[in-house]
Amino acid sequence: ARGISANAGLFIYPVLMAADILIYKSNVVPVGQDQVQHIEMTRDMAGYFNQTWKKVFPLPEARLDRAPVVPGTDGKKMSKSYGNTIDIFAEGAELKSSVMRVVTDSTPVADPKDPDKDNVFALYSLFASPEERDALAQRYRAGGLGYGDAKKMLIAKIDETFSSARDRRRELQRDPGRVEAVLRRGAEKANAVANHTMREVREAVGLK
Repeated sequence: ARGISANAGLFIYPVLMAADILIYKSNVVPVGQDQVQHIEMTRDMAGYFNQTWKKVFPLPEARLDRAPVVPGTDGKKMSKSYGNTIDIFAEGAELKSSVMRVVTDSTPVADPKDPDKDNVFALYSLFASPEERDALAQRYRAGGLGYGDAKKMLIAKIDETFSSARDRRRELQRDPGRVEAVLRRGAEKANAVANHTMREVREAVGLK
């Protein structure tokens, strides 16, 4: 549908995702709307294994957040594959350039606008409080608010939300050894769980 050729990765990815979920015996997996089918496939794989050999895997459930689909700058699902993302670590001119690319309609500044059909408003709503969201929706419907001003409000919200994370990232970039140490400790913990699961799997299928 997006003009991207199907390759082996398209078919292998759901299996890889299932392996990542099942090897840690995950019960709940936070996903976007487009990945719910992957969880259903994971459940099928786990169920087939459990019925064929021995019950080893729980059947994981998908958990959707209040924004199961995040719109990209083109109004479609945000995805690196589509080149329509807004980098959470982008700042200044780079962030402004990304946000200003968000697609809007051609409604004149003075005219009322429908917030429920606008990509800028949808993105702003992900960061704003309910009160801030309602206030902006009223401004949309009243008219007199241009999309350029709405985009500036979105930039301010993104900066407000991710500024501390950006500072933390810069701090960690100055100490790569510390980052590597944390990753190693995490890998050790993950490997311990994965190895235990694989022992159960091998025993279940007779490969003791």
